[in-house]
Amino acid sequence: MNPVFLFLLLCAALAEAVEAAPGPAQPSPGAQAGQRDCVILIHGLGRTSLSMKRLEWTLERAGYQVVNLRYPSRRFTVEQLAEEYLDKAVAAQSQAPRIHFVTHSLGGIVLRDYLAGHAMTNLGRAVMLAPPNHGSELADRLKKCAAGRWILGPAGCQLGTGAAELPERLGPARFPLGVIAADSALHRWLCRLFPGPNDGKVSVQSAQLDGMADFLVVPGSHTWIMWRAGVLRQVLGFLEKGNFARPQG
Repeated sequence: MNPVFLFLLLCAALAEAVEAAPGPAQPSPGAQAGQRDCVILIHGLGRTSLSMKRLEWTLERAGYQVVNLRYPSRRFTVEQLAEEYLDKAVAAQSQAPRIHFVTHSLGGIVLRDYLAGHAMTNLGRAVMLAPPNHGSELADRLKKCAAGRWILGPAGCQLGTGAAELPERLGPARFPLGVIAADSALHRWLCRLFPGPNDGKVSVQSAQLDGMADFLVVPGSHTWIMWRAGVLRQVLGFLEKGNFARPQG
């Protein structure tokens, strides 16, 4: 395994380990439960709720009640994360007129697993950023060694590309979904693991999902896609109208 990549993943694991006790973040001060549409943010593998902060601030300014979910992405399976963490966040916002979701990477698979087993009467729209909807070749590679399996954790080890892997078994989207993929890796050598355009972690092809309402490819990397101003505008556009706010800018 490339030592630089191993170092970066270890840093991500450390960041997750030192975050405050897991659980749903509280709504912003002054938020009145049930009066505004809610957006639940679900971060990616080895990340923390801090990685979704710019999205949180942007959505709050747009008038949404925001829950920036904290969950230990490397400690449990996708199914456990959906039931033990996401389900509690959704239940706490049951009085909201609509509940929308914005996810990054693994967060999209946690959401798909949750919605596959739960009917929501107030389900709004969802935007997935760089989701491994058909798995990741990087996960395939890392699962081959013990160090890689430790870095991925139980949920990350479920993100392979095989037909029997969880992403393929979850089926098409049956909810209003927009997907944004990135096509520029921070470390070019990672691109060699993928057969086509990719962000170094997830291929553009894998991000797409049958049943999605809209799809967009943006320049940028997997790690920082949620911090790009243009991506924030596209997220707001989809949550408001059900399609991305083209043209990009």
